[in-house]
Amino acid sequence: MKLEEMESKIEANQMNHPETVSRAEWLVARKDLLSREKEFTRQRDALGAARRKLPMVKIDKEYVFDGPDGKQTLADLFDGRSQLIVYHFMFGPDWEEGCKSCSYLADHFDGANRHLPHRDVTFVVVSRAPLSEFEPYKKRMGWRFKWLSSHGNDFNFDYHVSFTKAEEAKGKVYYNYETTEFMSDELPGLSVFYKDENDDVFHTYSTYARGLDMLIGTYNLLDLVPKGRDENPDSTMDWVRRHDQYAA
Repeated sequence: MKLEEMESKIEANQMNHPETVSRAEWLVARKDLLSREKEFTRQRDALGAARRKLPMVKIDKEYVFDGPDGKQTLADLFDGRSQLIVYHFMFGPDWEEGCKSCSYLADHFDGANRHLPHRDVTFVVVSRAPLSEFEPYKKRMGWRFKWLSSHGNDFNFDYHVSFTKAEEAKGKVYYNYETTEFMSDELPGLSVFYKDENDDVFHTYSTYARGLDMLIGTYNLLDLVPKGRDENPDSTMDWVRRHDQYAA
């Protein structure tokens, strides 16, 4: 799509304002929407319950990560808790910067991470690049969450967020539970693990693509305003910048 066409489509979306009505008419419409919001909340709660009932897969393979505390296994990452969330951040070997969309998500992590440990949850970020390559970027962004490298192990490949040269040559990869066209040698995702009283580790859940929307508090706020996300429908996140690259 040409730039002129893209700008025209965005402008058309912006011009589609809600109609102006009386307060009484607004209240009728608002109550109607409220009933739909309550139904959505009930459906979301039911979906969350179903997610928690998914069966688990025991992890027999040992992964060793390089992090700020040295070498650590997957079991070590739980840090004394029974539940672990891993965000798969797109930062491949030799990249100069992390993915801007992953960076957009990562801006939301530190706030949540003040609370997660108090619910028996440890949160970490993992990338395939060596630790020395993304630590300066983390410092630049001002993030505090724990970020580890899976460089040298199969973790990213086993959880289908990194892809080999052979897969790139074929033009097909397995991502988001289906075979799809090759887009990049790194893609985003999130995986959840559980450790029982015997210190056995289990994989309970992974999500990718639009399944990561729930992590983005900014989107939740934008969904409340009249213009919504106001994105280009053909490239929804092309407006996103690393937070130190927006125009003043």
